[in-house]
Amino acid sequence: MAESAVYDIVILGAGSGGYAAALRGAQLGLQVALVEADKVGGTCLHRGCIPTKAMLRSAEVADQVRESAKYGVHSALGGIDLGAVNTFKQGVVDRLYKGLQGLVHGRGVRLVQGRGEVVSPTQVQVGDEVLEGRNLVLATGSQARSLPGVVIGGRIMTSDQALALDWLPQAPIILGGGVIGLEFASLWASFGAKPTIVEALDHLAPNEDLAISKLLERAFRRRGIGQKLGVKVSEVWQNNREATVRLENGETLSGDALLVAVGRGPNTAGAGFERIGLAMDRGFVPTDPELRTNLPGVWAVGDIVPGLQLAHRGFAHGIATAERIAWLTPPPLAESGIPRVTYCEPEIASVGLTEAAAKAEHGPDAIETVEYNLAGNGKSQVLGAQGFVKLVRLAGGPVLGVHMIGARIGELVGEAQLIVNWEAYPEDVAELVHAHPTQDEAIGEAFLALAGKPLHAHA
Repeated sequence: MAESAVYDIVILGAGSGGYAAALRGAQLGLQVALVEADKVGGTCLHRGCIPTKAMLRSAEVADQVRESAKYGVHSALGGIDLGAVNTFKQGVVDRLYKGLQGLVHGRGVRLVQGRGEVVSPTQVQVGDEVLEGRNLVLATGSQARSLPGVVIGGRIMTSDQALALDWLPQAPIILGGGVIGLEFASLWASFGAKPTIVEALDHLAPNEDLAISKLLERAFRRRGIGQKLGVKVSEVWQNNREATVRLENGETLSGDALLVAVGRGPNTAGAGFERIGLAMDRGFVPTDPELRTNLPGVWAVGDIVPGLQLAHRGFAHGIATAERIAWLTPPPLAESGIPRVTYCEPEIASVGLTEAAAKAEHGPDAIETVEYNLAGNGKSQVLGAQGFVKLVRLAGGPVLGVHMIGARIGELVGEAQLIVNWEAYPEDVAELVHAHPTQDEAIGEAFLALAGKPLHAHA
């Protein structure tokens, strides 16, 4: 068994958190080994964020063609060429992958290809080689969950298989009304399908502000997307033509595809974590606020750490961990300050506390809210966007949450996260000039209203 030089950091997993730690560590002059069984970039680049957004772009184009006549442009949608959609999608992924490989190589990170297993708090074994590190960073990511008794295969699939389809479902059933389920329902509807979402909780997008969920449900109904809310699945089966779901209320649904979109779980099994005495919780790796595990010199980042499972959270984790290893002192990451975007149509973007969470934390009489409807926003009218910007404020204090829904609204979340994370007061933001006509103006208008001086909104 071969042993290599001692590295400052050995990183297990080259997804968002792992490669961010590697790049930042190398930038700080650390010797870094990055272990990956598949491809650098992980789920986000190859089977998640990027390929789904590429397909959603194709879906947006299809909708624009259908609606072009109202803009004075006469065209007809001749159909969806899924092969060409997949070629476009893969082209985006390949270009980003090539660039990422160049970054890893250019920073002097040693990329070790193969399945790694932790054999001690300072060692990772890959094949016959043992990599020694003064610090280990665990970044093994997440994998699609299923439901008890539901076997993935045939017409029953997770997002991994759905992204690789070479045929278009016409009547898919989607189990789960969270981010993954909403995005696939949206893109398949744009491609001409009639999806039905089954969600055990009472609303779609159950982690969002209730006002967002309600508007989304209305928008999806107008798009022909069926919804079965507040009901659980009791049984699933399939044949070579269709998959069938029996709900606990006795109703049955059948479709030509069944997407299981009930979240993602930590990808930690078989990596040797328990063997070295690492504290675990249902497969997750608990850490302190600075991402240290219970073992000295062993850190965990990204989806294996309990909390939001988002690529940009993984990036932030990886960067901060490398900096701490290099004796810098970045502040701990506040989960509530991480922006969240769901890329369905209409898009959802939010950061901070929902109205319900704010009232639970501070009391119902201590919270003020305002909604600014996009009907008063000129650029949204041009785009045909419907929705609103909702602000949640501590009475007499800072803004606690910003919640938005509407076409392309995700592009506004950058300003929203600055407002929430800097604990800005509405009066401060209201003084800032927002360019006209932009959708970003809607944030400015919402803050004018919350500051008590609405312009393009009723008082």
